[in-house]
Amino acid sequence: MVMNVMVMLVILLSLMVHCVIADRWLSIALSGSTFKNEKTCQDLKGLNRKQIRVCKRHVELMNSVKKGAEMAIEECQRQFKYRRWNCTTINKENEPVFGNALNKGTREAAFVYAIAAASVSFSVTKACTSGDLKSCSCDRSFKTKQRRKTKENWHWAGCSDNVHFGNSFSKSFLDAKVRERQHFSRSRILMNLHNNEAGRKILLNNMVKTCKCHGVCGTCSLKTCWRRLPPIRRVGDKLKDKFDGASLVKEAITGGRRILVPKFEKLKPPTVSDLVYLDPSPDFCEPNKTTGSLGISGRTCKLGSKAIDGCDLLCCGRGFTTRTVVVEKECKCTFKWCCYVRCQTCRHQITIHSCR
Repeated sequence: MVMNVMVMLVILLSLMVHCVIADRWLSIALSGSTFKNEKTCQDLKGLNRKQIRVCKRHVELMNSVKKGAEMAIEECQRQFKYRRWNCTTINKENEPVFGNALNKGTREAAFVYAIAAASVSFSVTKACTSGDLKSCSCDRSFKTKQRRKTKENWHWAGCSDNVHFGNSFSKSFLDAKVRERQHFSRSRILMNLHNNEAGRKILLNNMVKTCKCHGVCGTCSLKTCWRRLPPIRRVGDKLKDKFDGASLVKEAITGGRRILVPKFEKLKPPTVSDLVYLDPSPDFCEPNKTTGSLGISGRTCKLGSKAIDGCDLLCCGRGFTTRTVVVEKECKCTFKWCCYVRCQTCRHQITIHSCR
């Protein structure tokens, strides 16, 4: 009996450790290193063998992956700036970027996986369009449409962003980590894969058609058009909407396949671009290393706001303190010929409200 208990404890501890390691690849965003050769792939902590192989085959793309990780963290912090969990990074060796906040299959984990998958695809796609890479270039799938004029008198041409390559690379690199059974349960694997794909789908679905006019004296008798990536902030905004309406799901077996279905039968199944989650989020009010919560003490709130950034909701009903500080800011700027701007320094008071 004692032996069985010891075995169970070892298994649980192992699962906890692996869960922490699973998302450590994001730490490349916080490192000062760059990818110069295959050795960097081997030395990078947090990658599994398949990811290392992908890294070695595409070393020239890995700095774009690093930039994508940076973008994902930045966009997460922008979207969650006024929420109890605000994507604070834990810049410590052997710890994941967001601490233990992604250990459970929560909405927060769903958003991070989706924005990371979209950001990596975005960054790789941008690098392809630049023309500086050997492994990819502009989207060639539009070549067959270039001569096909429309009623609006335009046709596909130019250099479209190769989002299909970016999404494919994002899938091969990030999904490889998710599929490791030693890190996740079957249901969590399904959740992570779904949210990865949702992020990439949102990016694809929001591509922008950009056109250029041609003709004598600007008559625009003909337009050539190509597809460009949307701003990453638009992708973040779309995913934040998906976060607010995320579907609570459970694992089920249908036709011999394991799939995710709504936990409550009356709810409609999530689409491929919806976010899904398995576990309720903690309240994040108190510091708790197990859940990754840093607490809300000292967080700035907005007095009078009824939204989540308001002092009542953000501060978990525990009240807040108020203080007045003096800040300096450039003002009364004038242009001096030639050629500089001269400004004065103005001081004014602002009131800051902070959670207790």
